[in-house]
Parts: sequence; structure tokens; C-alpha cells
Amino acid sequence: MNAYDEYMKGIVKPMREELIQTGFTELTTAEDVQETMDGLKGTALVVINSVCGCAAGLARPAVREALSESTAKPDHLLTVFAGQDKEATAMMRDYFPEVPPSSPSVAVWKDGALAYFIPREQIENFDMEQIKDHLSGVLEQVCTK
Repeated sequence: MNAYDEYMKGIVKPMREELIQTGFTELTTAEDVQETMDGLKGTALVVINSVCGCAAGLARPAVREALSESTAKPDHLLTVFAGQDKEATAMMRDYFPEVPPSSPSVAVWKDGALAYFIPREQIENFDMEQIKDHLSGVLEQVCTK
């Protein structure tokens, strides 16, 4: 590992831990993603994490709040980190090829298929409360049926 990679690893550690402490399983390799997604049953909330400001100030807080307030809970909480775990992120994006790459973003997966996707365009320039409410509504629709 070069000095830059080591430096970035330290920078992103709290960004990773923010979701892990919320109960997310971090998938860091393409193999992790494939093994998890290929055998996944039920519903999953997948966060494509990022170092950008809209991930820190909007996406991650909105996801945490939506999960804490919503009565509808996905069966699985998963995350990959764009720009850091490139192979894992690319493999995750292969599971929803109809959606252009976007980070941060949030995917809701149900019974082996993409049920809903919130791209960066629906995160940046919105209030955290709006994103939280949007995601809460999606979870109520997808995770209770």
C-alpha cells in the first residue's frame, strides 16, 4: 500500500464506521459483494458510500434517521465505498445495470431485484429531512409488502 492509499484509509475510516455502527455490513471486495448478493433473500438497503460532502451531511445522516424512525426495516443493511473499494463498488453496480453509476446513492433490493434507487441527484441539494422522508416512504412501500 502506498502512502496515498494509507492516508486515504485513515481519512475514510470514520465515514465507513458511521454506517457500520448503524448495523451495515461493509462489502470491500467483489467476492464479498457477489457472495452476499447471490444468496440474498428478502429485502436489503444498499448504500453506495462516498467521501463527498453530500454523503457526510446528507446521505449517511438521512439513512441513519430513516432506519431509526421507520417501522419498516429491511432484512439486510449493506454498503460499498465508491472510490475506495473500486472492485466491490463496480460489482455492486453490476446488480443494477439499468442505473447509471452514482455516489452517494441508495438502492433498495427485494427478492433478487432492484426495487428502488435514490441517485446522487436526489440527495445533493435536498435537505436531510427530505431525503430521510423519501427513504422512509420507500422502506414502508418495499419492506412491508
